[in-house]
This record gives sequence, C-alpha cells and structure tokens, in this order.
Amino acid sequence: MTATTRSAESTSVMTATLFVALELGSRRWKLAFAIARGDRPRTRTIVASDLPTLWQEIATAKPRVGLDPDAPVRSCYEAGRDGFWLHRALVAQGIVNVVVDPASIAVDRRRRRAKTDRLDAPALVTQLMNATAGDRRGGREVRVPSLDAEADRQLQREWDAVLEDRKRLRNRMQGLLVTQGVGRSLALGFPARLERARLWDGKGLAPALVSRLTRDWMQLRQVEARLNVLRRARRARIQASDRIGEQTRHLLKLRAIGSTGALTLTTELFTWRAFRNGRQLGAIVGLVPTPFRSDQTIRERGISGTGNRRLRALMVELASGWLRWQPTSALTRWFTARVGDHPRARRIGIVAVARKLLIALWRYVEHGIVPEGAVLRA
Repeated sequence: MTATTRSAESTSVMTATLFVALELGSRRWKLAFAIARGDRPRTRTIVASDLPTLWQEIATAKPRVGLDPDAPVRSCYEAGRDGFWLHRALVAQGIVNVVVDPASIAVDRRRRRAKTDRLDAPALVTQLMNATAGDRRGGREVRVPSLDAEADRQLQREWDAVLEDRKRLRNRMQGLLVTQGVGRSLALGFPARLERARLWDGKGLAPALVSRLTRDWMQLRQVEARLNVLRRARRARIQASDRIGEQTRHLLKLRAIGSTGALTLTTELFTWRAFRNGRQLGAIVGLVPTPFRSDQTIRERGISGTGNRRLRALMVELASGWLRWQPTSALTRWFTARVGDHPRARRIGIVAVARKLLIALWRYVEHGIVPEGAVLRA
C-alpha cells in the first residue's frame, strides 16, 4: 500500500467519523466533539459517570455536525483515577476508544500556560484526529489490561499495601515510645509491658499515650492477621496450575528471586504483555537512558523514569540481590569488572544491572534460556 493510498483512506475515515474527547473530573466531565481538523469543537458538560447522558450527547452530536446516526465514533481520554472501566463501557457500545498517557501529551513549552478542562478537551480531540490521520507524536496509547489480568494483580498489590501499613504502624508506635525515653519490643504482651513502663523519673506513661498506643497495637494485630491470610493465599496462588502459577514457579527456581519478585513480575508484566525485544521491556519499566546531545553539548540525564514505578523499584531491588546471591553469573562478573568497588559507580551501575536482569528473566520465562552462569535452586 502506497503512502497516497494510506492518506486517502485516513482522509475518508476522518470525514465520516465523529471524534470525541473526554476530560474526566470527579464531579463533571467535559466533552469535545469534532469531525475535521481546524474546525471549532463542540463542547458539552455532563455529570461524572453519567453514561446514559454520555450516549445521548454522542447521538445528538452526530446530526449537529452533519453525520448519519450510524456513523462510527472514535473517542479518547487520559489515563487517571477512573481507570479502565470507562474504556470497556465505550468499547461495549461499538466506540473505538483510546486511553492516552497524560505524560506523553505535547504541551506548550513556555513557562506558564492556561490549563482548564475547557481548553484541554478541544486540544485532546485535535490530537485524536492527528493520531487517526497518522501522526502519532501527540500522545501515546496506554495498553488496557483485560478484566482477568487486572484482577490477577490484586493479590500481590494488596500484599504490598498491607506491608506498608504494618511498617507505618510499627514506626509510629516505636517513635512515640522513643520520645518518652522508653524502648519496648512490639511483641506479644505489649499492652501489659506498656502499663509497667516507667519514665526517667519513675512515673508511668501518660494515660492518653497509653490509650493511643493500645489502640495502635490492636490495629497492628489486625494488620498482621491480614498478612497471615494473604501469605496463605499467595502460597496457593503460586501452586496454581494456570500460566501465572507456572511462570512464578519457574522464576522461583533461580536463586535471588523470591515469591514477591516472581509474583510481581508475572502478574504485572510477563503473563499479559507480549514483547518483541529487550528495548520494549526497558521502556515499559523506565530503565532506558535519556541522552541530551545538542551541538557541542553532550550529557546523560539518567533513566527515563516512565512506565511502571512498582516494577522499576522491584528490579533495582532484585538487581542488588542478584549481585549477592549469584556471584558466579555473567551479569555479576560484568558489573564487578565494570565498576569495581567505587561506591558512586555502584549506585549508578545497579540500574544497568536491573535492565539487563529484566531482559534475562524475560528470556528465561519465555524461551527457557537460563541466565549465563546463574545457579538454580536444588
């Protein structure tokens, strides 16, 4: 197909299509309708999450802009707090929808610019029309997971969230005790030991502080009980016979890979995304370099930092564990020969190890290629 043919097809699609951009808010949604670039979009405001009104507005907009009632509709909105339920609702109505990464939208580079929903919605529908015409520079599409893939993430994400709750409670309780010059272990029998604790002058703790610490202790016990339930659920998930269980068990055969890392990698990345090369893996985790080269100015600005932050932090942690528990692997030998014992170089170089390790784990899961020099568990 020639470029002229593709241009003619995109032009015919655009002239017969209604383009809709949705600027989502917590109380109001701003809609922008257009059929051609250069025209002033038609804007409407509806109550948030009011789908019947949204369908009515789309049906009303078609005759207003001169389209047939059965004309196709293309829509888009920015990824955010509403997640992907609206995307699934739009697709169920036969609408071709795109979820756009907000960080990829081109904006004015001046220091200050006006930003309102009334301005953002028309700009977003213009970028949607540009993308339909073949210009993909305006914004990047977010890959929408299926309902099953989204549900598979909940167990491991809940585990991480509950661990953070436990750490927050323990740090707060220990901090309150330190301010009084009292150190007590947060183990069984803590309330009784709290009553016997004495300050520097032999007095007991203030009743209000004791009551607060007692309530925090009860909450901590509930959090730990919830962790025990999740621990059993994770063991059962790893032993499952589906693809997630098989890939997780396969990763656990490698030393330095634990259940948290294996479950996170399978549910967040490997089981629902298909990759062609290592560059795509590095980009989705944000572990790719961002060089700045302009005339005589050449410098490196670090990693891109885009994509899944949870996976990026996990890979840096796994890279540190890999250097410790896989000292004979080719990756560890490369890192040691490259940076030596220099502390700053090791902090920078661990990012490169994380990227290389992610690619090696992907090849191990997809093609069964064991990382060179890696040791498997007995």
